[in-house]
Formats: sequence, structure tokens, C-alpha cells
Amino acid sequence: MRFSIIIPVFNRPDEVEELLQSLTAQTVSDFEVIVVEDGSSIPCKEVCEHFSDSLDLHYYNKKNSGPGQSRNFGAERSKGEYLIILDSDVVLPEGYLAAIESELDATNADAFGGPDRAHSSFTDVQKAISYSMTSFFTTGGIRGGKKKLDKFYPRSFNMGIRRDIFLRLGGFSKMRFGEDIDFSIRIFKAGYTCRLFPTAWVWHKRRTDFRKFFRQVFNSGIARINLHKKHPGSLKLVHAMPAVFTIGVTALVLVSAVARALMHYDPAHFNRWYLLCAIPWIPILAFALLIIIDASIRNRSLKIGFLSVAAAFIQLFGYGSGFIAAWWRRCVRGKDEFNAFEKTFYD
Repeated sequence: MRFSIIIPVFNRPDEVEELLQSLTAQTVSDFEVIVVEDGSSIPCKEVCEHFSDSLDLHYYNKKNSGPGQSRNFGAERSKGEYLIILDSDVVLPEGYLAAIESELDATNADAFGGPDRAHSSFTDVQKAISYSMTSFFTTGGIRGGKKKLDKFYPRSFNMGIRRDIFLRLGGFSKMRFGEDIDFSIRIFKAGYTCRLFPTAWVWHKRRTDFRKFFRQVFNSGIARINLHKKHPGSLKLVHAMPAVFTIGVTALVLVSAVARALMHYDPAHFNRWYLLCAIPWIPILAFALLIIIDASIRNRSLKIGFLSVAAAFIQLFGYGSGFIAAWWRRCVRGKDEFNAFEKTFYD
């Protein structure tokens, strides 16, 4: 068997149904599907049974242990030459497996990953979130499928690896977040290679509202520092840019606020304080305008353009604040991974 598709799921039967439906439309048929229910209170067993005649599907229900350990559980029960790991909130175009097969037939790969896109059926908020996670102006564009000069680190929403290598490396660690990047780093350290397959993209729903999105990217910021502590040398300047953005924008807003207050307390120099009140907003508004124009053009919607401004600021502030909080607690105060974020990181 060529592929084993592993899907960990936690309380998302509707999403699993959409994903399984998209798997029935694949033009490549040499694959099995392994769904691992991670202790859900809303199981997807009935949904899986519905597809038992159209897919080589294996359903398992286990005690909750997090997505990484659930993927390991599925890998141990797989039979494919390659494992393809997907999040339950993705939907596949019909040529997804064919694109992977074409890439592998052209050049073998130890591990690989693909980008993500927003489906036309997604809500405007989901499309704005997708933009903020794939735009050059927020993430450098690598999540959107653009090549980059240094190493490519597959992420678990759309990740593939040879089964024998997966088992040799012991699969995912027990990190609650960032376990996919940790695994990718370990792949490189073991001497294997990872490739980006630009044509093997998926539709990725991500979070459905801005509050959940903030929590997701906040945890990602925490994870980056935890990865740095676990793998010294893995932290790059680009990883700190959201924190720089967060501090910079906060400083500009504070300068503007102080100048506004001084306009009233020092009316003799009103024009000076007025100018100092206005100038800090120029780079902030310029960045927002850039996002509006680019997102509106890409999505052909001015509404999504404006929503993308909110998504971009939430992403950068969420990741940046998580990064700063983790840096303070772990690098300055010296707390370990669990005790530093007992309530937020392992919730």
C-alpha cells in the first residue's frame, strides 16, 4: 500500500465528514484512512461507518492524549509506505494524492508537506484568517506555498513522511503545541530531508472566529520559545518579528496617547503635541492599507480586505504576545515547559 492517511480528531464529526467525503473523490486509490478519536465527547464513529463501503477506513477510539500521540497511535497501526498526516479541519481537492504521487515519482522524499488555501464556501472571517496565515506581509508567504531559501519544515495539517522513518524517530513528542515543528527539526537532525510540494495543497478551515484564532497563534508563540529551549539554534530572527511588531505598535500607540494628553495640559505647544499624536499612526495605517489592498485583490472582496486587517493584527499580536510571555517565563525566570504555562499551554 502506498499511503496511510492519519487523521486525529477531537469533537469534530462534521469536519471529519467533509474530509472523508473529499477522500472518496481522489483520483488515486492506493491508500487507507486511519481515524483516531482522541477521547472525544462528541464522537465521529457513525460518520466513519457511513464511509466504510467507499474507503479502506479504520476507526479507533482512545483516551485523550493530544494530537501528537494520537498520530503516533495511528502510525503504529498503519500499513502504507508513506504516512500522510492531516488535521480534521482540512478538505482535499480531488487531485491532492495525485499531486503527491507525481512529486514522489519524480524525486523520492523522506518527508514532505504542502500549503493551504481558503475554499469558496468558507466564511469571510475564515478567508481573512487564511489570508493572514498565508500572506507574504504576515508570514513571508511560505504557508501559501512559496519556495524559500532555507529548510522547509512540514506542519501537521498537511504532512507526509516515510513510515519507516516515522517509526525509527519515534513519531511526535508529547509537546502539546509545536510538536510538528519539533518533529521536523528531528527529521533534519537525523540526516533526512523535507521537501515542499507546492501542488499538494489543501483547503484549511483553521479557526472559525477571531477569539479562537488569537488563542491558536498565542500558543504558537509559546511553542516557538519551547522549541528554542528544546532545540538550541532553531530560533531565527524571523521568528521574533511578530514580537517586534507587537512591541513597536504598542509603543507607537502609547506615544500617541501621551501626546494627546499633553495637548490638553500644555496648550501653549498644542501644534507640537498634535503632530506627535498623529505621526505614530502613519506606519500603522500604512500597514493596514497595504493589507486591505492586497487581501481585497486576492479575495475579490473589500469586506474580506477589512477583515484581513483584523486577522493580521490578531495574528501578529497573538503570536508576539505568546512569544514574549514564554521568553519571560522560560528564558528569564527559568521555568520548565509545563510549569510556565500549566493553564494555557496544556489546556
